[in-house]
Amino acid sequence: MNSARPSVRRIAVAFVSAVGLCAVVLTLAASPAYAHAFGQRYDLPLPLGWFLAAAAAAVALSFAVIGAFMRPRGDAFRYPRADLLAVPLVGRAVASPPFLFAVRAASVFMLLLTLATAFFGSTNPLENLSPTFVWIIWWVGMGYIAALFGNLWMLINPWKALFEWGEWLTRRALRKPAPGAYGCGGLFAQPAGWDMLPALVGFGVFIWLENVYPNSVAPRWLGTLIVVYSLTAFGGMLAFGKHAWLRYGDPFSALFGLFARFSPTEAAVDRAVCADCPLCRADAEADAADAKNDAAKRAVNRAAANPEATDDDDAPDCVDCYACFEAAPRGMRRLNLRPWAVGLVSPGRVSWQMAAFAVLALAAVTFDGVQETPAWLRVQELGLRLLGAGGVSAVDTLGVALVPLLFGAVYLPFCAAVRALSGDGAPLSDAARAYALSLIPIALAYNMAHFLSLLLVQGQLIIPLASDPFGFGWDLFGGAGYRIDPGVITTRAAWAFSVAAIVVGHILSVYIAHHIALRRAASHALALRGQYPMLALMVIYTAVSLWIIAQPIVAR
Repeated sequence: MNSARPSVRRIAVAFVSAVGLCAVVLTLAASPAYAHAFGQRYDLPLPLGWFLAAAAAAVALSFAVIGAFMRPRGDAFRYPRADLLAVPLVGRAVASPPFLFAVRAASVFMLLLTLATAFFGSTNPLENLSPTFVWIIWWVGMGYIAALFGNLWMLINPWKALFEWGEWLTRRALRKPAPGAYGCGGLFAQPAGWDMLPALVGFGVFIWLENVYPNSVAPRWLGTLIVVYSLTAFGGMLAFGKHAWLRYGDPFSALFGLFARFSPTEAAVDRAVCADCPLCRADAEADAADAKNDAAKRAVNRAAANPEATDDDDAPDCVDCYACFEAAPRGMRRLNLRPWAVGLVSPGRVSWQMAAFAVLALAAVTFDGVQETPAWLRVQELGLRLLGAGGVSAVDTLGVALVPLLFGAVYLPFCAAVRALSGDGAPLSDAARAYALSLIPIALAYNMAHFLSLLLVQGQLIIPLASDPFGFGWDLFGGAGYRIDPGVITTRAAWAFSVAAIVVGHILSVYIAHHIALRRAASHALALRGQYPMLALMVIYTAVSLWIIAQPIVAR
């Protein structure tokens, strides 16, 4: 018990230092703020700098609390779970083939309707269903759903459904036997070392299209992009296998899968099902290769330093491997309800491609916010003067390329400091991969704060567009005359939500990073000491995130 006291004192010193740093660096002059997006004036009740300092201090305080009360509990991470499929009515409804077919058919219908409106509807983006549905309802809404509820995308993905129906029809026509039960057999084997590299590249292209490409909301061009993506998705699933492509090659399945690790649900099967799964076997082989570092030695040291730590005797479930989930007998499948964020804590392999994807996801949504700041507008104006009409696109393209590199350049030195202070003898790349998933709650929090008003205000366009999807003057459901209500969320409420989301997201990141540190370090004291750099990173990014969110409403 006495050994804990120095740790607590160190936590207190770190907390007081962080608060002092926040107060000195972040306190700014009082500034009135306006919500230009809503057309309403809103004066912040306190200077912006006070909000930044208070939010950063809250994150620092959470570190003190987490560090004081969280102790090692062995390699196995246990958490409460309840199988939703075991609930009689819910389980039968969710698992019934007619229900699943109806859901997928509705998803395919929306894909076909989106393509039809894009190519044959009005060329005005505000009168055409496709831009609003793709960029607001699907892109923003699915991210919220994946994080708050679960990976619904794996159920409703229309490209996956069409591919499976095409496989079934082809087998029937050619009288061929069913492919491997795990849906991983393609024409080619995935090149060694690729892992999530195709998804990473694809997501980078998508970020450029979202933030730079001037025709991304033009219906005809948007329809063309959807066709190109469709051909890529079908080609990837045919070439490398359905589940292999969705896990490693498809940027949206990869992103929503990472977000769903935060969610309160998980798809799980008995570990015995993994024996014949090519994806699980490949991960196991990669884990064995990674074990050449001193991870096993760290585990022995930690067990010696913490004799009270115990491992779970039960073999862990195979979680969120949809190849195994679809191949498993119905009695072995579980749709578990769990606490939020624990999916980011559970030990498992994190490749460098997955780590880079997490950094890119955080950088992408941050750059989306930076584009709305007065500082970036001045940079765009400079590009316009120097390069003419293409100057804005050139500057934004440079930003899309450099911001993720900047995030990586900041993240790696902090990981090096964590590694040095915690006595972690593994390579820097190992430490960087290990802590990458602790960035996901930050990316989610910023995503929710940044896109809330877009979803709630501009998303209302879906009401008239549902009645007139092509812009032909129809009124199918009586909603064509609906007009957007900008007061559906006030600026005060949007700002309060943003502050709360960003602070909670960073606190959860501190929690996840501390769990990872306890799993890697030889003792609680070393884990705690190694987390000081990560705390500094979280405090800095808390302030930066709120500053970016505040810029569109702060008068200059």
